[in-house]
Amino acid sequence: MGIEWYDMIARKNGGYKNTAVFTIEGTSAEQIFEERLRKELFQSQSVLDAGCGHGEFTLKMSKYSRSIVGFDNSIEMIKIANAILKESNASNVNFVYATTKTDLPFSDGQFDLIYNRRGPTSILKHSRILRSGGTVFGIHSGALEMVKERLHGNGFINIEIEEFNNATYYFPDEMEFAKFISGIPGNPDYTKPELKDELNKLIRENVVNGKLGIKEYRYIWKANKM
Repeated sequence: MGIEWYDMIARKNGGYKNTAVFTIEGTSAEQIFEERLRKELFQSQSVLDAGCGHGEFTLKMSKYSRSIVGFDNSIEMIKIANAILKESNASNVNFVYATTKTDLPFSDGQFDLIYNRRGPTSILKHSRILRSGGTVFGIHSGALEMVKERLHGNGFINIEIEEFNNATYYFPDEMEFAKFISGIPGNPDYTKPELKDELNKLIRENVVNGKLGIKEYRYIWKANKM
């Protein structure tokens, strides 16, 4: 999946947003992550949001932060983030266009907390920008083995990984389901008529307790730099 997908989503939806209507049964791991993140933010001086998207979540977390920088490898997302920042009252936030495919434009040990909310797990290869004893904290839905390898191979200790599958997303109709899965990174636009057959196959595969739904799977990791 190339960066073009994220740029397209930014232009189409005004950011990395999903407008699908759904209800959640059970406790979402996303909620658990956010609650735990707030506690980490209170204890941190300088924070990095790795893969900040259009910046909405970064600004939300800035209320609990002294200083926070968000970066993303989609220039379109960063444009939106800076526009939202300009309209906000936040004075402790900066947004930067950068990619983990090259050396990041931050100083050695600049941050004492790096969080990753379904962003690039390759941030774990850039441990130099985290101070010794600093914390990396993230949530994701895939690439678990890769995350384990990167945590163990890039100078991290006190590694904790917790898996969650206690929540289910239920959709009122097929169109809302189509909108939701179309917003998953790399997926095509399943609302298009030419993808109706593929959509119907996914609908048949996603029935939970007799209703159209998707089981949420997430894992949360936490570690410290040696």
